[in-house]
Amino acid sequence: MTIGVLFVCTGNICRSPMAEGVFRTLARKAGLEAAFTISSAGTSKSHVGEPPSRHAIEAAADRGYDISAQRARQVTREDVAAADHVLAMDRGHMAELRWMAPREHPERLEMFTKYGPMPSILDVADPYGGSREDYERALSLIEAGCKGLLAALTPAAQAELAKA
Repeated sequence: MTIGVLFVCTGNICRSPMAEGVFRTLARKAGLEAAFTISSAGTSKSHVGEPPSRHAIEAAADRGYDISAQRARQVTREDVAAADHVLAMDRGHMAELRWMAPREHPERLEMFTKYGPMPSILDVADPYGGSREDYERALSLIEAGCKGLLAALTPAAQAELAKA
């Protein structure tokens, strides 16, 4: 059994694929990747099957994360039920996810930014349609949040690996 981590944004072509790539890379570098099932999805079906946006791929690649093979998909109730941590990139996603969450596990839904260094920031702003700098700003928040998330989950991940 692994710890399920699901990152959710709107179209699954910017923020959530960057978060998936960052978290996967950080977990791998920490020797903890096998303890996690890491995925991402979008609340909208508008980009299903598409790769991440060009700016997202480029910004991630410039920092050492390869997200080019990912393809957008829409989040399902089954995804939400299966993940231990469902991380919404903004409050709009959280509102949509609340309709999908199993009533017995409301704690699985979390704002991604809760793991970042600045509690006053609630949302990772959507860079879609914006400049490369918008993607860089989003990625900086995502990196900080993923580092905090990994730090928070490391004890559970180590225990998971010890069982294997």
